[in-house]
Order: sequence, then C-alpha cells, then structure tokens
Amino acid sequence: MNHSAHYSTQNHWRREATSLPSWLKRPIGKASQLSTVQQIIKQRNIHTICEEGRCPNRGECYSNGTATFLLMGQTCTRACAFCQVEKGHAPMILDPDEPQKVADAVQLLGLRYVVLTSVARDDLDDGGAAWFVRVMTAIRQENPQTQIEVLTPDFWSGKSAVTNQSQRVATVVTAKPACYNHNLETVARLQDPVRRGAKYDRSLNVLRCVKEIDSSIPTKSGLMLGLGETEAEVIQTLKDLRQIKCDRLTLGQYMRPSLAHLPVAKYWTPDEFTRLGKIAQDLGFSHVRSAPLVRSSYHAGED
Repeated sequence: MNHSAHYSTQNHWRREATSLPSWLKRPIGKASQLSTVQQIIKQRNIHTICEEGRCPNRGECYSNGTATFLLMGQTCTRACAFCQVEKGHAPMILDPDEPQKVADAVQLLGLRYVVLTSVARDDLDDGGAAWFVRVMTAIRQENPQTQIEVLTPDFWSGKSAVTNQSQRVATVVTAKPACYNHNLETVARLQDPVRRGAKYDRSLNVLRCVKEIDSSIPTKSGLMLGLGETEAEVIQTLKDLRQIKCDRLTLGQYMRPSLAHLPVAKYWTPDEFTRLGKIAQDLGFSHVRSAPLVRSSYHAGED
C-alpha cells in the first residue's frame, strides 16, 4: 500500500471510530488502576481477552480489579471475521507454567469470580479441554473460594465426530465450573461469514451436552447484534437456546475492531436492547444482560 492509500485508510478508520453513537462511548477508567492489572498480566506473560479482543469495557473491569484470562496463547486457529485476536495455523507450544501464572494473578488481584476463555486450538488433540481443567485446578489450589466460569470454544477440530466433541465438553464439565459459557455470536443465517470454521448446530450441541452431563451447572451464551440480523432471527435464536435449557444470556453491540473486519450493518439502540432483554426474560432465561456495551464476561460474577 502506498503512502497516500495508507493515509486514506487511516483517515477512513478515524472517521468511523469517532462517529459511533453516543451510547457506545465511555471513559476508559483511571490510568493507575489500569496499569496495575496490565503490569500483573504482562509480568507473567499471560493474556486477557480484554486486551487481545480490545473489549470496550476493559477500563471499567480493570478499575474493578477484574479480567478475563485468555488461555493457550494469543494466536487462534480460526479466522472469525469479527474478532481482533491474532490468527495462525502453525502448532503453538503451550506454556507449562501458564496454570500457575494465572493462579498467581488471580490471587494478586484478589478475584472472587474468574472467567477463563481461550483461543481455538484445533491443533491440539483435545482442543485444549484438559488445559482448562489444569488451570482451574491451579486456581483452586491457590484460591479455594474463587468461583470459575469457563467460556470455551466448540472443541471441534474438523476431524472429530460429535462424540469426541461431547467427550471434550465432558472433560471441562466434570471439573465443575460455576457457569459454562459458549457463545453462538450470531444468528444461524450469518454463521458462515461471521464465524469461519464454526457451525450453529455444533455450538448448540456444546451447551446441550453440558446440561446432559450435569444439569446443575448453569449454561450461558451470547450474541453480537449489528451484523445484519433481523429481530425475528434474534428471537428465533433465543428460542433455540431455551430449547436446550440455556440459562443465561448476553446481548451486545458488534463494534468493528478495524477496517479488515466485518463492517457494522446496524447500531441497535438502547431501547431495542431493552426490548430484546424483556423478550429473553419472558422466554425463561434466568439472567439476561442486554445493552450495547454488554460482552459475554461483563459483570459475570453478579449472576
């Protein structure tokens, strides 16, 4: 790209980033509080989805001394068109010290509720299911009172049967997380362009398996709005989730991380989010968070 084209692209991005609706703009939080969490994370060479995914709430969460840990490195084997996380296909070595590093960070931050998520690791035999358990075990040894929510990938490597996917989910479920989260991200019609390598039914099967293995564990899923979905499609997705007994729901606005990602088709208003949240409650979800800046881990411990 020549200099003038690069300048034009940067100009375009600045205009797009600064023209957000007023309800999507928020303060980043106190610099000193942000720095404390960032130092703890960086000193241990561990990762958070807050930073890797450029979450709009990271200022608020850091100010409250919380973070969602991103396990198994910062390179994902999928190439979802909405996500800022780095992509790659070469096998990546797991850091054997990561479980202890995360446990130490949880202790230093004084967390009582932790969310563990990960990049997709299709290069691993079990997709990383056992690694979730290793990190959970390390956290509990150092912080026995801390509750742990997991936000897992679909554990589907493209060469696995449904039974293998179920076995991988079972590995995590038997470690008894406080909540098992897996995001559908979008409606059925938009899965292919938005979630490359993922499938709507595969994701529903993750949440179905959790309930079949241990019905006492709450399940949770989330959608990003603004990718071109209709309200009727969103409502149908909520019904599909309730049919497999999904308990908790998050609805938030998709915000384009860069010009290389999918454009925003629509900015849903706060009133529209409120209406969808009420529909979700009427459908029987026990906990619903529906607002433009809601993300899957936002205020998770309050559920």
